[in-house]
Amino acid sequence: MITYKDIYDASKKERYSENLQPIPKTFVKDVAKYLKEKKQAASKNIDVFSDVLLKTKKQLENAVTLFQELLRRRRKKILHLVLIASETGISKQDFNNMLLIEKELFEKLVGCLEKSDKELSNLLNGDRKEIEIKHEAVIVLENIEEFVDMSGEKMGPFNKGDIANIPKEIVKILKEDGKVELLDS
Repeated sequence: MITYKDIYDASKKERYSENLQPIPKTFVKDVAKYLKEKKQAASKNIDVFSDVLLKTKKQLENAVTLFQELLRRRRKKILHLVLIASETGISKQDFNNMLLIEKELFEKLVGCLEKSDKELSNLLNGDRKEIEIKHEAVIVLENIEEFVDMSGEKMGPFNKGDIANIPKEIVKILKEDGKVELLDS
């Protein structure tokens, strides 16, 4: 059973360490169970001004904040490890301290960087033409109802002031009708 102190300690260790810190493989599930129990305790219909209820609600808020901070710090460290892996080819540093979902994220990000580096290399070597941009960022000038694009997919609705990424051929039509304006303009 995980406690508030366990969440606090994990967050504190992650905050003050440069390396990814080990946490139990069931940590996320344990935190989810803890938060669920605290939510249930905080929602009971007892005296609204009860010290126990107020303490439980505050502890719940703090636990959520600490957990989010812990995840943000771990993601930041994983992104740093991905950059190191893409530069050096070493990809297993701190791998044992990652949760399964973090390992998957790491592998996917390394793969994306490798693919991007390969495409850039091909472009630099003249082996490949530059990627054609098929969408444009626009600002919506008038409300636009839901519609079907050229491939049969539903798009919208869009409200006045929205920023949207829309296929170029549709942007041309909407621009001619005065309903959108290119974001770069």
